[in-house]
Amino acid sequence: MNAPLAMKSAMPAQRLQAASATAFASVGNVGVGFDILGHCITGAGDRADVRRVDAPVVRLASIDGCVEVLPMDAAQNTAGAALMALRKALGLQHGFEISLHKGIALGSGMGGSAASCVAALVAANALLERPLPRESLYGFALEGEAVASGGRHGDNVGPMLLGGLVLATRDRLVRLPVPASWHCALVHPHAVLETRKARAALAGDYALGEFVAQSANLALVLAGCFRGEAELVREGLKDVLVEPRRASLIPNFARVKQAALDHKALGASISGAGPSVFGWFEQRAQAEAAAEAMHNAFAEAGLESDRFVSPVDGPAATLVPAVDAGERA
Repeated sequence: MNAPLAMKSAMPAQRLQAASATAFASVGNVGVGFDILGHCITGAGDRADVRRVDAPVVRLASIDGCVEVLPMDAAQNTAGAALMALRKALGLQHGFEISLHKGIALGSGMGGSAASCVAALVAANALLERPLPRESLYGFALEGEAVASGGRHGDNVGPMLLGGLVLATRDRLVRLPVPASWHCALVHPHAVLETRKARAALAGDYALGEFVAQSANLALVLAGCFRGEAELVREGLKDVLVEPRRASLIPNFARVKQAALDHKALGASISGAGPSVFGWFEQRAQAEAAAEAMHNAFAEAGLESDRFVSPVDGPAATLVPAVDAGERA
């Protein structure tokens, strides 16, 4: 009577053949941490449905959602390039098929390109015989991000992988403590600002004093987060290096930023490459009031906008129940 049970228990567990993951939007740079500091927010995200295939390839099956016109060639797609790098590094004999559901607009300053590759990596990682730690996915995420932005910078993919506020250097991710009560208001105008164009605005010479001032401000923000001291962040959350060169690319930016400061923001600046604008606040109620005022300031320039209010210590990418193609929005 026990023999069938013994045989059943000796059978290997069935390997997972498909997985889905969501990666949430992010605030890149956080003003003073150009290319190295970012945090996630709730309210928007990309989902990747990844299926293991026998062929040694990575391919895109579909892209839908708020963005549909993206490269279907895996090498030119952030999600595809990330999984190609994963396959190569691990010497995998099998491949992956990816379906992307875009919930973050491209060119929004909310990490839309990064979210696709991180969601795909987290889903594909779940299909591995020995899944890797999140930190070990970082290099592959940088490969994917480089396809869209032209550079390997981790201020978006880092916080998406780990959640919260993350310091992302070339080879290391460090999650930083942030008081739970601190909230971010992020307002995304219905306009597109391509990352490459925003980076082109930074060309030219910089004064040594500007680097010193920016370094001091970054140090104050990091110290304020570690110590939970809002006044240190308030003193330091001022971008004197990048914001002045990009502000003109965002309609009515000065008014939008001032609307955040008028509602007691610890600081406000451009999210990622823009055109979204963010502010940090000690309490959620302040962030909600500021988001409305920032929305109104964009409306003065004739722009509709989306408002997001989230803890600064936002969520990491996570596995989610698979959604059949026919059920997608």
